[in-house]
Amino acid sequence: MTAAPNLVNAPEFTVSELSSALKRTVEDRFGHVRVRGEISGFRGPHSSGHCYFALKDESAKIEAVIWKFAHARMRFKPQEGLEVIATGKLTTYPNSSKYQIVIDSLEPAGVGALMALMEERKKKLAAEGLFDEARKQLLPWLPEVIGVVTSPTGAVIRDILHRLEDRFPRRVLVWPVKVQGEGSAEQVAAAIRGFNALPEGGRIPRPDLLIVARGGGSLEDLWSFNEEIVVRAAADSHIPLISAVGHETDITLIDFAADKRAPTPTAAAEMAVPVRSELFVEVVALARRTMVCWQRGQEARRNELRAAARALPAASELLAIPRQRLDHLASALPRGLKANTHAHFRRFAASSARLTIGVLRGQVAHARQRLTVSGERITLSARALLRRRRERFAGLEIRLQASRLANAKAQRNVIARDLERTHRLAERARRALLTTLQRLEARVTHRGQLLAALSYRGVLERGFALVRDERGHSVHAAADIGPSASLSIEFADGQVAVTTDADRPPASPRKPQAPREKPAAPKRVVKPVDQGSLF
Repeated sequence: MTAAPNLVNAPEFTVSELSSALKRTVEDRFGHVRVRGEISGFRGPHSSGHCYFALKDESAKIEAVIWKFAHARMRFKPQEGLEVIATGKLTTYPNSSKYQIVIDSLEPAGVGALMALMEERKKKLAAEGLFDEARKQLLPWLPEVIGVVTSPTGAVIRDILHRLEDRFPRRVLVWPVKVQGEGSAEQVAAAIRGFNALPEGGRIPRPDLLIVARGGGSLEDLWSFNEEIVVRAAADSHIPLISAVGHETDITLIDFAADKRAPTPTAAAEMAVPVRSELFVEVVALARRTMVCWQRGQEARRNELRAAARALPAASELLAIPRQRLDHLASALPRGLKANTHAHFRRFAASSARLTIGVLRGQVAHARQRLTVSGERITLSARALLRRRRERFAGLEIRLQASRLANAKAQRNVIARDLERTHRLAERARRALLTTLQRLEARVTHRGQLLAALSYRGVLERGFALVRDERGHSVHAAADIGPSASLSIEFADGQVAVTTDADRPPASPRKPQAPREKPAAPKRVVKPVDQGSLF
């Protein structure tokens, strides 16, 4: 009862005022903090693009939020169960009376976390089949054009070019990219997709082989080549790709997605092309072996032909039996012809005995009767067929007349629509023609005004004159005019022919002007390396 009167003079706050005061106090006290903890409750970005989750350790938990614009530029994306170091500011959420951290940047907590993230990402991509051997492509034996994705200022590109020059010089296209830091993964993926997007036979040749190269470094330095965007771009490449990232002991996820992994960039150049001198030696050896094999084959065929010729019998022996058979058949041919003639004569005599006048008359009468019956049947069939055809043609005539009327009506409607459409198009064409003529007339007028403004005749109208020599060339100096030279002077209102005076003193030669000193060239400012446009 005694404490209540003492609180009467205490200031009153609304809930909103108290929440705002707490929010300002927390933000002023913890404006910039770094918090280490494990991500909990992360289910991916919200439909709005923002991310909501919690950071926890063994004894506490704090709510966290990543706004959409900050999540888009983050190098490491939040994942469930990943231990991270979050940088941001502490604030409150008045609607639920809780405090939370608004994260601006996120990074894994140590190399162990990076390795765990890399292993988890490797399992995920392997489950999708991006590392299957069936997806690997064979490298071309001798590529015409080699595309290299690397930094243009490092020693890697010089090592690759020097090694290619020593082994087998090829045309090299370099796509400059950042190989470390913010945005490097996006540039590498864009370079791989850019090379694959080049058309066959275009102005810029499409590479037959790609090399993605970078020098050695720590796991953090090589992390761009562990990003999903780079691994997926390498797996989707239709051009065979060699991964040459780091040294022999460095392993990145792009090595599993590439068609071939090289321990160093120099080794990648060795994989890309063979040794030219060794190819020359091998070609000479193969040519020598080919000639020897051909000579041996010719000699073997020559020996076989000789052996076959010795084994064949003489021509007289081969033709002896056929000649004897021909003589036997020739001697039996007259007897066979006589026997055949007698057989045909007997058959003809037997047939002629059966052919009498009565038989022929009976056959003729029977044939005439069949002809009469067939004629009557044909007449009846023709009449029936004619009647059916007449009935069918009558029906077709009725249908044709109705169809013709309907078709004529439809054609009239089509012609009417086409006529109306033609009128509309003609009107639009007329308006377009008028507009085009007006534009061309305005352009001609403008060009005429510009020509009049630039014409030298305007200068002549201001009192100047144009001097020409006998050949019609303009004269620019008195030293160019000889004695008794014929000149033509053009004024604004006409031309006058004149002759120079022979007694005038010779014109003094013009002194050559001393060359002006060139201003010192400004020092070249080295701009930061960034991905350029290939086009």
